[in-house]
Amino acid sequence: MSTVSTKSQARDGKKSKSAREDSAPVAEFKPNATTFLDNNRNWVICSIVVLAIAAFFRLYLINLNPLHHDEGVNGFFLTTLFREGKYTYDPANYHGPTLYYFALAAAQSAGFLFGKDAALTTLTIRLVPILFGLATIWLVLQLRSYIGSVGALMGALFLAVSPGAVYMSRYFIHETLFTFFTLAIVLAALRFYETKDLFYLIAGAVSAGLLFATKETAVIHAAVLVIALACVWLYSAMFPGRLDSPGPEGKGKTRRGFGAEFGMVVQRLGGARWLLLYVCIALLIFVAVNVVFYSSFFTHWKGVVDSVETFKYWTKTGNNEHTKPLYAYVTWLGIEEGALLLLGTVGALFAVIRARNRVALFCSLWAFGILAAYSLIKYKTPWIAVNFIVPLSIVSGFAIGSLWELTRDALAKFLVVAVAAVALTVGIWQMVSLNFYHYDDDRFPYVYAHTQREFLAMMAEVDRVSKLAGTGDETNIAVMAPEYWPLPWYLSKYSHVGYFGKVSNAGEPIVISTDSQDAEFSTMFSGKYRKAGSYKLRPGVTLSLWVRKELPF
Repeated sequence: MSTVSTKSQARDGKKSKSAREDSAPVAEFKPNATTFLDNNRNWVICSIVVLAIAAFFRLYLINLNPLHHDEGVNGFFLTTLFREGKYTYDPANYHGPTLYYFALAAAQSAGFLFGKDAALTTLTIRLVPILFGLATIWLVLQLRSYIGSVGALMGALFLAVSPGAVYMSRYFIHETLFTFFTLAIVLAALRFYETKDLFYLIAGAVSAGLLFATKETAVIHAAVLVIALACVWLYSAMFPGRLDSPGPEGKGKTRRGFGAEFGMVVQRLGGARWLLLYVCIALLIFVAVNVVFYSSFFTHWKGVVDSVETFKYWTKTGNNEHTKPLYAYVTWLGIEEGALLLLGTVGALFAVIRARNRVALFCSLWAFGILAAYSLIKYKTPWIAVNFIVPLSIVSGFAIGSLWELTRDALAKFLVVAVAAVALTVGIWQMVSLNFYHYDDDRFPYVYAHTQREFLAMMAEVDRVSKLAGTGDETNIAVMAPEYWPLPWYLSKYSHVGYFGKVSNAGEPIVISTDSQDAEFSTMFSGKYRKAGSYKLRPGVTLSLWVRKELPF
């Protein structure tokens, strides 16, 4: 059967004020006036509300849309791992093993708590990306001290209702995990730089290891993050002092050059020896995480070598498959995430022009840098867009927070609220339309050769006929269709399923073929089967369901 296809350590109280300012790399965002969200109780309540909204839209009717082709393949790998305890990384499949092992934990937990029938279900496997999607929103909320309470809450809310973020969180694919690990690296690096707490160093190194163990395009993310950081330093060197203020008022400015920026990092971390030690610790953890996952927990050592070999396959895939024009991602974002793209641009302009927030500038460079990087690659698929949506949500939240800070009179603040409300309303309307009505309509950019809803009707018919025949899960089923994913996932409960890929003289009680095989099938099995119906699998592929005439119908 072919399967090709992401404690705070107190500062020394004896240091002088100037010394503290020189050593602080990232200043806390301190609003000009106390707001409703500056009260911690209010902040916690609002954060819980945002997470609850995000959870509702990601979990609601999770079985509504059938599994995509790629979800079916991922489900097949998980089923083998769950039932046989085997997973061998294949570089030709070019995606890492983390998704399957996290899903294995979810399946085992569900089986233990609710019985074996609950282990391998659509809800169980899709719960993994859903939880990582929610965790990503939680990470955005942790940026409160860097981009302000309003900015962090709005960024989290934009991400919670993003059409693409919700859609991809309801997919059993790698991308939502990937974006979580990317943001986790950024946040862990910020916290470690401020506190020198080894917990954050370890968390960042583990996140980096998991990022590379999730998907081969981790190299792109690593490059963009490093370039974004270098650009922040370069900006600080070109415009001395503008990024060094402890707050939005621009006080406490100090002058540093590009070299001094790096020197400040080294000094902050205790000097060159300590920096080298930290790097060595992080590298050891990074390598260990990758070895553990790619070796399938020390049972398949070839997977470690193959994790490097995969880049050869990825290079070919990136140039020859799913090719789209340079502007495809911008076009898709404009159609589905127009408000986010616009506000993200405004936020980036604020970060560059006002230049008083290092984190906002970094996130802006990350957002548009990763968009540019993926746009330059010919290979383009809609789910990659979630890699832009996460940083764009952060920068969009910063835009609203900055506008709120700039306004003084009630009318201006009302207009800011109106802008945010309109952006959210448009986003929610598009999100609901995509995820609950047009989830299989390929006129929508994020819907990419998705399994059609009538496929679930065919599976219900297979279950009905099997039950009437009295053989249930023991019913023999022949799949003669050359294109059949995600059928293996939905037929996994049946003990006797054969995949032939062509019309064969098999004679099973239930046969699934394609409409293009109807004439050949009818000729070979003249009078022995009746056609139970035709069901569209995906654009260009329609399945035919055949049942032997002697079976009750």
